[in-house]
Amino acid sequence: MRNKLTLGLAVVVMSCLAYVGLAKKIEGGDDKLLRVLIIDGQNNHKWESTTPVMQDAFKSSGRYTVDVSTSPGKKGTDEEWDKWRPDFSKYDVVVSNYNGQMWPGEVRTAFVNFVKSGGGFVVVHAADNAFAMWPEYNEMIGLGGWGGRSERSGPYVYYKDGKLVRDTSKGKGGGHGPQHEFVVTNRDNAHPITKGMPTEWLHTKDELYDTLRGPANNMKVLATAPSQKSNRDEPMLMALDYGKGRVFHTTLGHADYSMKCRGFYDTLNRGAEWAATGEVTLEWSKDFPGKDKLSPIK
Repeated sequence: MRNKLTLGLAVVVMSCLAYVGLAKKIEGGDDKLLRVLIIDGQNNHKWESTTPVMQDAFKSSGRYTVDVSTSPGKKGTDEEWDKWRPDFSKYDVVVSNYNGQMWPGEVRTAFVNFVKSGGGFVVVHAADNAFAMWPEYNEMIGLGGWGGRSERSGPYVYYKDGKLVRDTSKGKGGGHGPQHEFVVTNRDNAHPITKGMPTEWLHTKDELYDTLRGPANNMKVLATAPSQKSNRDEPMLMALDYGKGRVFHTTLGHADYSMKCRGFYDTLNRGAEWAATGEVTLEWSKDFPGKDKLSPIK
């Protein structure tokens, strides 16, 4: 009888300890989930289909919780814009899938303060087309295209013959050729985001942005791809510091099918984790693409 009581007491104690351990994890231990906010609502790309893919990428990693804040559309009323006030302070990292009307001044101020104070920011594809006349935003993203960007916006940045070039020549910012598969080259195996990434890997059908330009301050080019249009190795992945915050910029992801690539999923997840924490704990997937082999997400 005594042995049964002792065994029963041990089971109760172990259950309590397990519950306490789980509670600590939920409250914010080492296994705390990072909070992601995706901003969409306007874009010259189909945000209605790309935002769900990014949600799946984040959730499938097991590292994040994800919310979405959708701005008013192009025909949004002043009243609708007055009500749109995303609370950036609730999140570890903000992801922009937005390219459209300028945000209200109150939202812009809150966003700048969020990143300057240490919040993470992830720029995806056409989000670097946005806000050409917003100086703080262009400092955050480093390079952008279209919207009247020119030599006044800052230099072109690219690799040529294996060397990083900052080109101040005159010309518009932003371009791309026909969509196609292309090889991405790792240019910084020491950075937490790209550490351990294959030297070369094949990305699925996408737009390969070229001739982006901007302030490019406090920016590291992590990966490039060869553009037949510009005859340069153009930046595909970038990491930047802005105040106390960190920014991950990926030019990949034109459409949902462009995002459904293991290379996009892994680099997005690792980039967001670095932007949020300054570190990367996520591992590269076993089915990461090879130089001659695609790895589609099904």
